[in-house]
Amino acid sequence: MASPQTHTKIRVVVAKPGLDGHDRGAKIIARALRDAGMEVIYTGLHQTPEQIAETVIQEDADAVGLSILSGAHMTLVPRVVELLREQGADDVLITVGGTIPAEDIPELKALGVAEVFTPGAPTQAIVDFIRGAVVARTD
Repeated sequence: MASPQTHTKIRVVVAKPGLDGHDRGAKIIARALRDAGMEVIYTGLHQTPEQIAETVIQEDADAVGLSILSGAHMTLVPRVVELLREQGADDVLITVGGTIPAEDIPELKALGVAEVFTPGAPTQAIVDFIRGAVVARTD
């Protein structure tokens, strides 16, 4: 019997938490992941951490990519991580992308974020990271 996290395709929720209204980068990443054969659920703009965690659980996602340009990453990301843990979904791979200052990256990783991608990160590197990390978690 397959484990609940085993799917024919890797399922990734791409989410824009907070009040940030710019989603071009999130859409580019969503398309790259989809083109790489992953199933992508894009939540749209202005999502609360609660909405994001609910979507991740409802969709039985393997990974979530949070795209944040607003500077609220040190508030929003910890809340999403906390909600996923409370729901027993602490095996979901969490990545963050956007304008994240270098000095905040170690703290985000200490919270449980697997990787942080800053502007200019190659889409292929993001695809490869998510695929490799999800496969490693399901083995």
